[in-house]
Amino acid sequence: MNTPLPPPSPRRSVRVTALAAAVCLLLAGCSAFGDTPSDANADAAGRADTGRLKIALVTHGGRGDDFWELVRKGAEAAAAKDDIDLTYASDSDAAGQAELVREAVHDRVDGIALTLAKPQAMKAPVTEAKAAGIPVVGLNSGVNAWQSAGVLEYFGQDESVAGRAVGDKLNALKAKHALCVIHERGNISLEARCAGVKKTFGGETDMLYVDGSDMDAMSAAVTSSLEQDPSIDEVVTMGAQFALAAVKSVKKAGSRARVATFDLNKDLVEAVRDGDVQFAVDQQPYLQGYLAVDALWLYRTNGNISGGSVAPVLTGPAFVTKANVAAVAGFAANGTR
Repeated sequence: MNTPLPPPSPRRSVRVTALAAAVCLLLAGCSAFGDTPSDANADAAGRADTGRLKIALVTHGGRGDDFWELVRKGAEAAAAKDDIDLTYASDSDAAGQAELVREAVHDRVDGIALTLAKPQAMKAPVTEAKAAGIPVVGLNSGVNAWQSAGVLEYFGQDESVAGRAVGDKLNALKAKHALCVIHERGNISLEARCAGVKKTFGGETDMLYVDGSDMDAMSAAVTSSLEQDPSIDEVVTMGAQFALAAVKSVKKAGSRARVATFDLNKDLVEAVRDGDVQFAVDQQPYLQGYLAVDALWLYRTNGNISGGSVAPVLTGPAFVTKANVAAVAGFAANGTR
């Protein structure tokens, strides 16, 4: 694989296209694609008829987390459409994730999509990728840090906006005392969510930090908080699996608290339908993975930049409640919501 280069000027594109056309006149049935963007055609089935790109998706997702499987499924769908050779790797440790990005640079991939939960740790590997001519896009976390981190585009939810929307929702539900559960200390997205809740919620907001990799410990911590302070009437979690665990904690503590959450999966859809969880904030992780990979293909083949490098492409927030859960239930059952 040749070293990837940034998009050429329009004049150079004309020369490359003209040269490719000349070669095609001499060699029957040619299909040319270099490391610079070129016109992309699609066959009748909608699959891209270009050379095969190699893209790396590197996240901070933990193993066995349904949320990241949704991100991965979306990325794989885009890769299948665009005929991309996609690799996925993750490490919840910031240093480990940075090393995975460096490995992708060493492998001379054509593009990298990464999350920016701890953006400071990503700056150096992103700089290395750019120096190697490899475009990098961000997704899921880091909406306020993607430009300073040096990535080309960003796809995700504005977590501060989402948090403020949840605060407003709790006000409408007449909640008085919220427990905001953060399962990964230092994750800027989770911190922004709870800060947003606290900013608009008219009641009291307490933060509870737990270890998201230990569900038993997380559940026990929520139970203990509810037992110690019976005035807590709302538990807000940062992920679907944590919400489901919190439902059990509420019952164990004999609390009257309700549960609401950020993020969604098929089990959470059922919990909303049954009334065990009041609502979920859907940031559409499948869409995030899909758009990030497709954006790299568009950039490599046509020089497109979503948001023009100055604005993020937002995928949320959207509220899923008992009133509208039926609209997403089918997609959740298919494993794409």
